[in-house]
Parts: sequence; structure tokens; C-alpha cells
Amino acid sequence: MEIGSIITIAVIALLVIIIVSFFISTYNGLIANRNRVRNQKSQIDVELKRRFDLVPNLVETVKGYANHEKTALEDVIKARSNYVTVSGDTAQALAADNALTGALSKLFALSESYPELKANTNFMSLQKELSEIEKRIVFARQFYNDSVLKFNNKIEMFPSNIVAGMFKFTTEPFFEAAESERQNVTVSF
Repeated sequence: MEIGSIITIAVIALLVIIIVSFFISTYNGLIANRNRVRNQKSQIDVELKRRFDLVPNLVETVKGYANHEKTALEDVIKARSNYVTVSGDTAQALAADNALTGALSKLFALSESYPELKANTNFMSLQKELSEIEKRIVFARQFYNDSVLKFNNKIEMFPSNIVAGMFKFTTEPFFEAAESERQNVTVSF
């Protein structure tokens, strides 16, 4: 064999190794990013579960003070039930979470009208705990959105988009505030 053909074979082998390494590295990177997104989504679910576990206690505490405000309480209960029935669909989970957040905002705005409720230690404790959970949810959403951004960038940017297209990776949706969360809560009697 000639030296020229040996060099050609070595160059071709090196190119094949580089291309295969690129595909393996890119594929593994996409898998790692997708798993990070899924992990962050589950962290949001953990915090939402904590919040949902608090909601019945909160509703029961408020019921004793605001019996005639049944619609606000029913909205919270309905929103909580809707989220529980959502099965893994991020878009539906977003809508249900936004509905619960709006209902809870109205409930806390309503509590301003009941000084004895605001002074109730159970209510204050639940409100404080819910506030802490809401902070954790905000952080979990932020980390989720950061993970989604990184994952979606890998899917959409060249040259990793080639591998993503070959293996049918799809972009993930961001958690965004609902229109109701962008508006001030108003309570009228």
C-alpha cells in the first residue's frame, strides 16, 4: 500500500470518528437537557402539590368567617380539582395552575374585608406557609424556564438541530403568567 492511500484512509477514518463523536455528544447533550427539563417540571409539581395540600385547610379556615362568600371559596376548590385531574399535559397544567393562582389571589383579597379572619392564627399560619410555597414555585418555574431555554436552543440551533430533527426532539413550552395574573385583583361587595 502506498503512503498516500494510507493517509487518505487515516483522514477518512478520522473524519468518521469526528462525525460519530459529534452525533453521540450532541444526542447525549439533548437527552441530558430534556431530562433536566423533566426534572424541573417535576420540581414545580412537587411545590404545587404542597400548595394543593394546603388549600383545603385554607378554605376550611376561611369558611367559618366568610360563609356568604361561597363563590370565592368554590372557585378555589374548583381550580384545585381541575389541576388534580390534569394528566401530564403542560399546557393544561399551566391553565389549571393559573386558575388556582387567580382564585387564591381573590381569596386573599377577600380576607382583607374580614379583620377577625386576618387575625386568626390558623389563617395567618396558612397564609405564611402558602406564601413560602409560592416563592418556591416561582423559583422552580424560573429554573424550569432556564432549562427549557437551553434545551430549545439546542433543538433549534445549528448543527445540533440536525441531530434533534433526526431523533424527533421537540421544543418544550415555557411557564408563563396567565393574563389574570398580570392584572390587579379587585374585590367588590
